[in-house]
Amino acid sequence: MLYNAYELQRTMLNGAAAWASVGAEMLTNPAMPMGYFGFGPIMASALDVFAHATMARGKPDFDIEEIEIDGKKHSVTESIILHRPFGNLVRFDHDGLPANAPKLLIVAPMSGHFATLLRGTVTRMLQSCEVYITDWADAKIVPTASGRFDLDDYIDYLIDFLRHIGPGTHMLAVCQPSVPAFAAAAVMGKHEDPCRPATLTMMGGPIDTREAPTSVNDVAMNQPLSWFENNVIATVPLTYPGAGRRVYPGFLQLAGFMAMNLGNHMISHYGMFKHLVEGDEDGAAATKAFYDEYRSVCDLTAEFYLQTVEHVFQRHSLPKGEFVHRGEVIDLAGIRDTALLAVEGEKDDISGIGQTRAALHLAPKLPDEQKKYFLAEGVGHYGIFNGSKWRNLIAPVLEDWIRRHQKKPLKIVA
Repeated sequence: MLYNAYELQRTMLNGAAAWASVGAEMLTNPAMPMGYFGFGPIMASALDVFAHATMARGKPDFDIEEIEIDGKKHSVTESIILHRPFGNLVRFDHDGLPANAPKLLIVAPMSGHFATLLRGTVTRMLQSCEVYITDWADAKIVPTASGRFDLDDYIDYLIDFLRHIGPGTHMLAVCQPSVPAFAAAAVMGKHEDPCRPATLTMMGGPIDTREAPTSVNDVAMNQPLSWFENNVIATVPLTYPGAGRRVYPGFLQLAGFMAMNLGNHMISHYGMFKHLVEGDEDGAAATKAFYDEYRSVCDLTAEFYLQTVEHVFQRHSLPKGEFVHRGEVIDLAGIRDTALLAVEGEKDDISGIGQTRAALHLAPKLPDEQKKYFLAEGVGHYGIFNGSKWRNLIAPVLEDWIRRHQKKPLKIVA
C-alpha cells in the first residue's frame, strides 16, 4: 500500500508540475508583457520552483564529456566493462593520462542515490587516474528472477570488480560502502588474492558508529529491526520490471535526508526563487543542478537494507569481529599490505568524527606507515566528495597517497 500510495501522489504531482512549468514559460515569454512588471516575475518564479520541486526524475547521466588538464582539453570515454544484474562496472578514460596511470575503483554508495551523485568525484580523479565506478542498479527495475542482493553479494561484487580490473588497483569508498569495501579488502588480503587493492580510502564511512553517534545512528539504534521491516519496507508495484520485489524505497530515504535539514532545503529553494525573480539564471541553475541530482533516487533491496541496519548500525559486527561473509568470520588482520586512508569531514552530520578513523585501529597487522588519517576542516558530508574543498583540499591528499603506494605500472608502454 505504501508504494502504491506514493505512486498515486507522484502521478498527481506530475500533472501539477507540468501545468506549473507551462505557466512559468508563458509568463516568461517575451511576447507576454505581464512577465516584465508587477507580480509577473514573482508568479513565474514561484511556478518554476514548484515545478522543479515536484517533477519526477529518472536516473541521471554522468555527462562527463571532456576534462581539462594544464589548460588542455581531453575527450572522456565512458564504457560499461562488466555487467551484473544489480550493478555495472563503468570505466572512464582519456588520452591525457600517462601509460602508467593508477587505476582507481570508486565504490559509490548504495543508499538511495545513483552513482552519478559522485560525478564531481569522478571528474576530479580523472585528472590523474583511470577511473572505474560501481554503477548500482535501481532495485525496482531488477526482475525478481535475478534473485536476491544482500551484504554478502555486495562484497562479492567488489571482489569481482577488483579482479576484473586487475592487480594494483586502488579503491575509494564514499560513505556507506566503506564497510563492505573494508570487508572485501580483508577477505582478499587473508587469501592473498593478487588483485587485492593497493590502497583503500574510506571517506565519511560508518566503520564504527559507536564513535560520535549522529542522528542517523540514533534512528537505527532506537528501533528494533522488526520496526524497520514493518514500517519502511515496501513491495514494488506491477508497473515496474521488479514487481513483487521487497525494497526500501528511495523516496523514503530522500524524505529522511530532507527532514534532517529541512530548514536548509527551504532556504535553498527560497534562494533559487530570489535568483529567478532577479533574473539571475546562473545562480538559480546551480541550485537546480544540485537538486536534480539529489532528488533522483533509487530503491534498495530489503535484504541489503535490513542487514546494513542490523550489522553496521545496531550490532557493530565488523569492529567487533563478528561480521560473517559466506559463512566465514571476516578477520581484519588479513589486511597486511593494503594501505588505508581515512578521511572525515569536520562538519559531517551523517558519519561523525571518529567513525571512519576507527578503521585504522582495526587493522592490527598493517604497519603504521601504511595508515593515514585526514580531517577536512569546515567540510560537511556532501563536501567530502564534491565541491571546491573536495577538489582542492581532499583530492590532492588522496592522489599523494595513491602515488606513494603505486606498486607497479598498470599499463605497458608499447
